[in-house]
Order: sequence, then C-alpha cells, then structure tokens
Amino acid sequence: MGEKVHQHVFTRADRARYREKVRRCLDVFALMLGESQFEFERPLTGLEIELNLVDEQGLPSMRNADVLAAIADPAFVTELGQFNIEINIPPRELAGGGLSAYEDQIRASLNAADGKARTVGAHTAMIGILPTLKPEHLTEASLSANPRYALINEQVFAARGEDLRISIDGPDPLTVTADTIAPEAACTSAQLHLQVSPAQFGAYWNAAQAIAGVQLAIAANSPFLFGHELWHETRIPLFKQATDTRPEEIKTQGVRPRVWFGERWITSVFDLFEENVRYFPALLPICTEDDPADQLAGGEVPELTELRLHNGTIYRWNRPVYDVADGMPHVRVENRVLPAGPTVIDIMANAAFWFGLVRTLAEGGLPVWSRMPFRQADENFYTGARQGIGAHLFWPDLGYVSAYELVLRRLLPLAHQGLESWGVDSRERDRLLGVIEQRCLLRRNGATWQIDTVHRLERKGLDRPEALREMLLRYMRHMHENIPVHEWPRED
Repeated sequence: MGEKVHQHVFTRADRARYREKVRRCLDVFALMLGESQFEFERPLTGLEIELNLVDEQGLPSMRNADVLAAIADPAFVTELGQFNIEINIPPRELAGGGLSAYEDQIRASLNAADGKARTVGAHTAMIGILPTLKPEHLTEASLSANPRYALINEQVFAARGEDLRISIDGPDPLTVTADTIAPEAACTSAQLHLQVSPAQFGAYWNAAQAIAGVQLAIAANSPFLFGHELWHETRIPLFKQATDTRPEEIKTQGVRPRVWFGERWITSVFDLFEENVRYFPALLPICTEDDPADQLAGGEVPELTELRLHNGTIYRWNRPVYDVADGMPHVRVENRVLPAGPTVIDIMANAAFWFGLVRTLAEGGLPVWSRMPFRQADENFYTGARQGIGAHLFWPDLGYVSAYELVLRRLLPLAHQGLESWGVDSRERDRLLGVIEQRCLLRRNGATWQIDTVHRLERKGLDRPEALREMLLRYMRHMHENIPVHEWPRED
C-alpha cells in the first residue's frame, strides 16, 4: 500500500487509458501463464508485520517519520497512519531452520528498532488494534505523508460521495462516522507470503480460504476499538468498512466491497486477477509508457505495472500476487488474515500452523473445498472473527465444532504433516505447533487475555479508558519477554 505515486489529478482520459492498459496486462498475464517459465523450484516464504507507535503512557505517538529516521533500516517502511510502521522480512525457504531464522531475525530487528524509537520518545507495540486509540487520533491529519495515502483517501470519498459509517456489533456496540480512511490505520496485521507454481495456485488459495476462519478464531487479538468491546478480531469489520467505496444504495444493488473474502472456489490464479479487473473500477489510474505485449514478444519479463497497482487496491483477505524477482516472474498467495502480535513466538506459531496446514490441504487427497460450500468458508471467516477461539465453525465430516476442538482433533496433525513436507525440523515443528496446541487446550489467545485483563482492572475500580491503557502497558511488557500469550499471567 505504501508504493509511491505522484499524479494528483485524474481525468476521464486517464481512466479510459488505464482501463485499456490494465486489460492488456491481463491478456499478457494469460499468455504468460500458458507459455512462460515461472520461478517456483525453490518456493520462498515471506513475512510483513505492521506495528503501532505509542508514547510512555501507552497513547498513540504520531512520530513514524522520526522513528523511521532513527531506525534507518530499509526493512522498516511507512504505513497509513503516523502511528504505524511496517517491517518487511527478507524471504526465505522453510527448510533448514527457516522458521527459527525468521524468529531470530524478527526479534533482533524489532528489539533494535524499539531501542532506536525510544530515542525519539516512542515505543513499538504489536497488537491488532491499539486499545488506546480514540476517534480524534484517526483524522486526515494523522495520515502519513506518502502521497499515495492522500490519493486513496480522495478517491474513496469521491466514489462514495458521503462520509463513512462504521457500525460494529458486539458486547458494547459501536457506531461512528468518519470523513477519512484513517480508521483503517487502526488495523495492524501480520501478513504471510507463500510462493507457489501457477498450476498449484488455485489449490493453495482455496486451502487458505477454507482455513481463514480457523486462523482468526485461534489468533484473535483485536477486541477493543474506541473504548468499546466488540468482536474478538475487530480488524475484520473495521477494515472492510473503513475502505468501503460504496454508498448504501450501491451496497443494496449487490456491488462487491473492495475488502473482500470472495464468493467462489477457483481453478487458476487468473480467475482472481480477472475478477479484480471485471468487478472493480480503478482507484489510482496511473499508467506507465511500456507495452507489456511488446515486452513479452521481445523476450522480456513484463512488470504488468498497472495490473499489479490495481490488484494492490483490492484488499482480498487471501490476495494473489504477481511479481518479478531477479528477472523471473512468480506468483504467491498473500495471507492477510492475521493480526499483529501478541509476541514474535505467537506470530511464528501462527505462521507455522498456516504454512503447514495449507501445504497438506493443497497437496493432499480429496480437497476440503470439494466438500465445503464456499458460503460455509465465508460464514466461518466472520464467525471466527466475531467469537474468537470459542467460535463454532463448520468442517466437512464434523459439522459444527468449536475452533479449538477442530484444531486439536483434526488440523494440528495436518499442519505437522505439511511442515514435514516443507522440510521443517521436527523440534522446530513441535515447539511452534505446541504453542497452538496449548493455546487451544487453555482456550486463551490475545483477545481473551485483553478482555479478561480489562474486566479485572475495571472490577478494581478503573474506568474503561484507564483500564485499557493499563492493560496495554502490561501487554507490552509481556510482548518484550516473548513468552507465548497463553502463558501470560491473569493479572489483577
């Protein structure tokens, strides 16, 4: 989302040219899928983690430009809000200690970054939604300076023609309006990337969709927004509503939202890119001068810049990615489901569970998606987000079962099997998947710890804002200890 753009005014001619160019890119992509050599012999994985910045009191710190200057590491980049930054971890293979190497690198990078952030009066926090945020922290003035964010904000509201209405149910329902996309900045995630062959992409994407609700349920870490206790993973409805280009009448007509789970199983990566072009108008109609058809005919690897830019403004929870690295094209699944935090080891356990499980489901026997209607995967997704680890989810042959029971009875063995297929060492597998197992046995994740701690503090006499602030300060102490969240004490 942070890719730099420079054009500020789009004409009707710009939009017409862009539509033609993105369709040309799509045609070239179809040719490449049939004719070109894609890189997949050494399948790489990747990780991105979005972070919040807070001050000594646990309140949002609008200092990302200063923090990034202090960190001075190209792996750390800007994000939508001035209280956000992101770290991009270099890709690697899972075999040969890849998961442990990820963990070591992330911990070292985050510890160093936090130390440098402190020199400008800020601290980093890995949490799905910063619980001390208030509406006044999420205004147009809080957007980062990157022109892309201002342009997206302008285009979203040009399409809507009216303010955003954010309405989320839960124990303490919330309804607010916003005249900017800044509420999206409240949503911070841990994103997983998995490079696959074009022939395998459909199976891997379908597998990722089938387990998205389970991911949310067991990893939920975003139960509070603006002082309200809402869904266990409130990021899901908030992100969808905060970037919605549709006024109410367009929603009623059935027009699809840009934050989208999808509506069907697929057979090819082309299906998703074609849907993106067919269903969604451009937000940023910026064209380059190169011709992808001429490039392909001349033996070059096309960047497909317009198609990639368009794809980056459609926020599927499992997003298809086309990219070029070292002169070779590749495709990958970007899993955008997980919240940030609570700790590095929790993130790595979530990653190990996903990498292992999608491998087994994608390359195993009878596909799970052949026995699960897509609407059930969609229902699981929102149920898992709303109810967390105790959610009852549908699974073939089991019917409706609690998320923790589904993981313990059926999915953990499949994740072990998948990690073994990736070449992950047994000790690494057992340690990380053991975190998932204990989380399910104890029915405790980031969301349950946050809710329980806030309620305990309120029973001691703290009001909601002070209880949230105190909870966050305790959360950050445990976060730095890198003890998995199921082992965090229940504090009074």
